Amino acid sequence: MNAREVLTQGFHVLAKPIGPICNLSCQYCFYLEKEILYQNKPATGLNQWAMPENILEAYIRQYIESQPHSTVSFAWQGGEPTLLGIDYFRKIVSLQQKYAQGKRIENALQTNGILIDDAWSEFLAENNFLVGLSVDGPRDLHDCYRTDKGGAPTFDKVMRTIARLKKHGVEFNTLTVVHNQNSRQPLQVYRFLKEAGSRYMQFIP
Repeated sequence: MNAREVLTQGFHVLAKPIGPICNLSCQYCFYLEKEILYQNKPATGLNQWAMPENILEAYIRQYIESQPHSTVSFAWQGGEPTLLGIDYFRKIVSLQQKYAQGKRIENALQTNGILIDDAWSEFLAENNFLVGLSVDGPRDLHDCYRTDKGGAPTFDKVMRTIARLKKHGVEFNTLTVVHNQNSRQPLQVYRFLKEAGSRYMQFIP
């Protein structure tokens, strides 16, 4: 695709406003060592990783302006983007409204779901976010690799998040990492995700 085609057909960007920072330590994650790249930055907490608001505003404005179609889709990933807090995402929505120019704005949020409480769920529902939830299958297949920083399992927290999303009417799909355990039980994984309410399933090796 040449530059002219990009301008006429549009393009898609995955934004990572928290960089590589996450609240889990999934054993297969290639981001686990990324913090080393920033080890000389001053220790100022999450602020050292977050996309500054002036950059965020410029990104949102330019991305909307560059899209030739009436619908503009934003995708927010990480790391774990919910570490930025609800207010950061309220700012995102406010900036999108400021620069929408009559275009329809869509948002997708990829998350491990650990921090999503009722307040988050209400916000996501009110602003029509599509949530991509990371889950690797039933308890034993999920918890064998997806643990928190202390090595504790995360399955129960993810299932509580699914219940909250359903309660508040938040549309969600699932993202499953295919690893050496769940790859041996594909039907079990599929049935579990279907019963959990996932209408669109993504699988990545």
